[in-house]
Amino acid sequence: MKLWILTTSLSLSLLVLSGCGGTPKPANKENIVIDDSLPVVTLTKNGTIVGMKSIAFEWNSLSDPKVQGVYVYKKTPDAESELAYYTTIESRFSTHYVDTDVNPDTRYTYAFKAFSEVGEARDGKVIVVNTLPVIESVSWIHSITGMPRVAKIIWRPHSNQKVKAYVMERKTLEDEKWEKLKTIQGRLNAEFIDEELKDNFVYMYRLRAITYDGITSTPSQIVKVVTKALPKPITNLSATTDMPNKISLTWDVAVAEDFALYYLYRSEDIDGGYELIAKLHNNVFVDKIEENGKIYFYRVSAVDKDSLESKHSKNSIKGMTLTRPEAPAIVEAKRVGSTIEIQWSKTDPRSVSFSVVKSHKKGWFDETSKEFTKIQGSKFIDKNIEADSTYSYVVYSVDVNGIKSEASVKVKIVTPKIDDTLKVKEEEVVAKEEAPIKQEETTLAPSESLDLSGL
Repeated sequence: MKLWILTTSLSLSLLVLSGCGGTPKPANKENIVIDDSLPVVTLTKNGTIVGMKSIAFEWNSLSDPKVQGVYVYKKTPDAESELAYYTTIESRFSTHYVDTDVNPDTRYTYAFKAFSEVGEARDGKVIVVNTLPVIESVSWIHSITGMPRVAKIIWRPHSNQKVKAYVMERKTLEDEKWEKLKTIQGRLNAEFIDEELKDNFVYMYRLRAITYDGITSTPSQIVKVVTKALPKPITNLSATTDMPNKISLTWDVAVAEDFALYYLYRSEDIDGGYELIAKLHNNVFVDKIEENGKIYFYRVSAVDKDSLESKHSKNSIKGMTLTRPEAPAIVEAKRVGSTIEIQWSKTDPRSVSFSVVKSHKKGWFDETSKEFTKIQGSKFIDKNIEADSTYSYVVYSVDVNGIKSEASVKVKIVTPKIDDTLKVKEEEVVAKEEAPIKQEETTLAPSESLDLSGL
C-alpha cells in the first residue's frame, strides 16, 4: 500500500484510537511476555513522512492471524526515560499511523510492536525522526513612512500554496512585547494600513504567515514607520489694543512646503473655550467689533495639506478694542438770569470735542431730551429755559474716532415759577437804583438750585 493513501488511513486510525474503553495496553516492563511467534513490525521503504506538526508512519501488512494490533512507543525530547507506551492500534489490518501531537523542528523516537493474547513481539527497529521547522514568513516586506497618523505596510505574497492568511504584529520603542493587530485573510493579500497613530511617532511591524493546517511561520523582517510630524507652531502672534471697533492680528508666515491654511480661534477668557472664527490663507486678520474696550484672546495654528494642525493651546495673545475716553468732570452748573451755564474740565487728552445731553421736565409732563454735539471748549450756555421746570445735564467727551465717553455726573437745576421770577426782577431793579455803580449777576445758589447729589 502506498503513502499517497495516508489520508484515508489517518481517518481510520483516528476512528480506531477513539474507540470505547478497554483498549489493550502492554504489561509493566517487568511483566512483559515476549511472543517470538509474532512478526516484527517493519516500516516500508518510504515508511515515514514528516511535517511540521505531524508524522505519518507506514508498515508492511501483518498477515499472522494471532496479531490483534500494534503498540506504539514514543520518546519526546523532554522525556528522561527510554521509550514509553504511547497508544494502541487495535487492528492487525491497519498499516498506517499519524501522530499529530508533535512540535515543529523537534526530534522524536518511536517503536512499533505487534501484540497478541499471549504477549508482544520482540523489539523492532527504533525510528528516530525530526519534524520540519516552521515555514519562513514572506520574503519581502516594506513600509511607507511619513504619512499623517497612518502607516502602510506592503509585502510580496507568500510562495507556499498552503498559506491562507497573515498576522500583522506591531511594537513601539516603549513596548516590550509584540501586539497582534489583525489577521489578514488570503494568501494574495499584500497590504495593511494602520490608522489613528500618534504624530511623529516610531512604530515597528512584522508579519507571520498562517497555513491551512494552523502552522504559524517565523516572523518576517522588522520594518519601521515614523508618522508625519505636526506643522511647526505659529510664531510672533500679536494683537492690537488701541484701534477703534476692531482688533488687528498679525503673525509670522508659515514656511512649510505643504502648508495649506491658518486656523484662527477666539475666546473671551484666556483659559476658556476657543471658537474657530476664520480659516485664512494670509497672516493678517482684522476682527471688527462694535464694542469699545472689548477684550478677546486669540490663538492661531498652521494646517498642512493632510489636515494636520500645529499645536496652539499654549500660545494665546490678548487683543482689545480702543476704550472710551474718560468722562469730563463738571466743575460748575448755575442759572445766570434766563440762562443756565455748565462748565467742565477736560480729563482725557484724547478728547477733541464734547456733547451735552439736556433733559427737560415740567410739571407732570413727560421728560424730553436733546443732545448738543461738537462743542469746542469747556462751557455750555443753555438759553432756551422755561420757568417752573427741572433741567438735567450730562456731558460726554468725544475722541477723534467719534468714540463717546461714559456720561459725566448728572446735574439738575430747577427754575422758579413766573411770580418768583418777577419778584426777583423787581429786586434787581431796586438794587440797581440804589447802587448803580455795582452790578452783579443774579445766580441761584447751589444750595437752592444746583443738585449735585450725583457727585
